[in-house]
Amino acid sequence: MGAEIETPTFTREQRHQYRHKVLACLDALEQMLVADAFVDSEPLTGMEIELNLAAADYGPRMNNADVLAAIADEDFQNELARFNIEFNVPPGPLRGRSLADLESNLRASLNAAERRCNELDTHIVMTGILPTVLLEHFEGDWMSPSRRYVALNDAVLAARGEDIGLDIAGPSGEHLQAWADSLAPESACTSMQLHVQLRPADFAPHWNAATVLAGPQLALGANSPFVFGHRLWAESRIPVFTQAADTRPVEYANQGVRPRVFFGERWITSIFDLFEENSRYFPALLPELSDEDPAAVLQAGGVPELAEMRLHNGTIYRWNRPVYDTVGGEAHLRLENRVLPAGPTVIDTVANAAFFHGVLHALAHQERPVWSRMAFSTARENFIAGATQGIDADLFWPGLGHLPASELVLRHLLPLAHAGLEAWGVDADLRDRYLGVIEGRCLAGVNGADWQVACVERLESRGAGRAEALRAMTRAYAEGMHGNAPVHTWELPSAGDHVHSSS
Repeated sequence: MGAEIETPTFTREQRHQYRHKVLACLDALEQMLVADAFVDSEPLTGMEIELNLAAADYGPRMNNADVLAAIADEDFQNELARFNIEFNVPPGPLRGRSLADLESNLRASLNAAERRCNELDTHIVMTGILPTVLLEHFEGDWMSPSRRYVALNDAVLAARGEDIGLDIAGPSGEHLQAWADSLAPESACTSMQLHVQLRPADFAPHWNAATVLAGPQLALGANSPFVFGHRLWAESRIPVFTQAADTRPVEYANQGVRPRVFFGERWITSIFDLFEENSRYFPALLPELSDEDPAAVLQAGGVPELAEMRLHNGTIYRWNRPVYDTVGGEAHLRLENRVLPAGPTVIDTVANAAFFHGVLHALAHQERPVWSRMAFSTARENFIAGATQGIDADLFWPGLGHLPASELVLRHLLPLAHAGLEAWGVDADLRDRYLGVIEGRCLAGVNGADWQVACVERLESRGAGRAEALRAMTRAYAEGMHGNAPVHTWELPSAGDHVHSSS
């Protein structure tokens, strides 16, 4: 979750003052970029994983406060809905054996958390959207207690002036049309966020590279095919989050007003471009003011917090988000990659991270950058294709044209990933281990979304209704998740298995 705020309500005068304060922060950031006033250390990577809490029947369990008290680990925090929690992985270098350490630590932490959850008749499910959650689950007290969440919910609805509409058609022909009077649908989306700390001069090429990579990432990692009982996109989290957090009524969208969930619209030359866009295009949702004078702090030789700019940035949901932060009196910049869903397993998660960091490094350091040969609109088309079709998507790549996502990864991106991880200093056997998972996924043509869909189809073919099939699939998914074998190796229920409902 983001930082807590002091009050859930704001005056018109506060909004006016906040706009000027954001601009003052932007001026301070520009001075810091010119002076290169940022920590110059070994690049660090980090990760956040949002998790679902499920009951014995694998429907959502609204008890994250009890779960967090039982886990008693500051790396676990609450999220928007009471059936969500978040796990934060401390930042560290990527070199050597760190990926193996990450896998080991993730498994240990999640296993320990699952044991504590089981004492409360609760299970952890790591996926993009919990397949069993329905709109009816949000009719009661679904939101985690937080002034920030209350204020954000109220601000989005006030900006829209009407309820939130969902209108998503899936390639298979199923169609979700629904209305919500809160941010509840947004809370159903659980992601994995990858962070990489960068020097100012390195940020723009890495952000451009991450934007190019978003389509292949989704094709490989799609894991959210079911929403409120409907089979929709391979990564339905993308349209659900986009529509659920949309502050625009239809008329504003028709005018071309930019959405809060923002892919972007151009390649950048500096991180400043993104923060400047934030201030120019997006009105404040949470205009809380601090006492800091950024210019005075800089003049005194200090490091400003830039609280207003950071809070504003946290309410603009770019799939690749810039981050300014301070730790121990030093400022640093991070790229936050928000493209991927959570899950399916720890080894799949680490493999997705290894692929991202490897290809990102290789693309960002090319002599002739790939984005100089690709229109920005093409990168967005790849992003939508990857989200809609998953591993079956056709993607465009300069010099190769349109080709299946698995072929693009196997022929072109996996060699780049190996080279990038080697440049990071990752041990050879670990490069082979985690990128081997990506290779196996491409050769099998199966990611988390494919397995979920195939499992539900198998169960429905044996007489299960959709709700019953989703519960049984989610139970089998959770078992596979804890088994930690890559999802492309999971078996489907055999013809002799019986479908049991826990409801």
